[in-house]
Amino acid sequence: MATSPRPVRIGVLGCADIARRRMLPAMAACPDVEVVAVASRDPGQAEETARPYGCRAVCGYEALLADETVDAVYVPLPAALHAEWVEAALQADKHVLAEKPLTLEPARTASLFQLAGERRVALMENVMFVHHHQHDVVRKLVAEGAIGELRSFHSEFTVPRRATDDIRYDPGLGGGALWDTGVYPVRAAMHLLESELEVVGAVLTAHPDFAVDTGGAALLRTRGGVTAHLTFGLDHGYRSSYTICGSRGRITVDRAFTSPAGLRPAIRLETGTEVREPVLAPHDQVAETVAAFARAARAGMSLGRPECLRQAMLLDRLRRTAGSS
Repeated sequence: MATSPRPVRIGVLGCADIARRRMLPAMAACPDVEVVAVASRDPGQAEETARPYGCRAVCGYEALLADETVDAVYVPLPAALHAEWVEAALQADKHVLAEKPLTLEPARTASLFQLAGERRVALMENVMFVHHHQHDVVRKLVAEGAIGELRSFHSEFTVPRRATDDIRYDPGLGGGALWDTGVYPVRAAMHLLESELEVVGAVLTAHPDFAVDTGGAALLRTRGGVTAHLTFGLDHGYRSSYTICGSRGRITVDRAFTSPAGLRPAIRLETGTEVREPVLAPHDQVAETVAAFARAARAGMSLGRPECLRQAMLLDRLRRTAGSS
């Protein structure tokens, strides 16, 4: 009788909030993953983070990468540190799940995927919302012509201000609204429009209290003339949504990017004077992401490479366009 493959043994590089609050609980609950170690440069923090999962606390990232009992690593470090430690993990023949953005430079992103292929290990960027089934439902409605021919896409992801010492406001760590919240509407436009996008215009704004961009907006378009209007920010009221407009109606999704596991999402479909709001079953996008990474690691194949590379190019073009405006 065939036996099930053993779980992918994963170690975590760092004790970031997203690791403690979302990813570690999801990994611990996934039968295809075993959390075996948490590494930090602060031994006390490593102990505190590892304790609820009964795994090892490791002092220093290098020590975890040298551990032969670790098959894969999750990298939730600040954005500016991703490239260095993702490369180190790949060189150590570890599969890698890294927080978004994978790097701050398209060329470096491409080189890491090339390295993963050469080492025959999996590399995946942790963009979780694309694994939620509500977006599959939206894409199906669009493909079936529910709102007619596509005309425009509008998306917002904005969050309130955090403490001034938050890493999101540190330019040396890759802080700023574009890298932190801008990824979401950009990736949503890619995911929902399913077409090549070009940057028409972009603006980055900054609050005088911070040394990074705290907000921004962009206008993109497809080759067919469909426009994408994107807004993002770190000093705003919370908003996480997108609307797709067509020749006969529109589809709106609220709480689009960070849907809680227990939420029954509603998709608003407007055509003429008719409004329908089908409510979907709950879906855990974090659990789906972890399971997808486990499958990629077992196959030794990177997941989402084309999308990640296109996203990196668009973010870079947005930054450059905003800088020249």
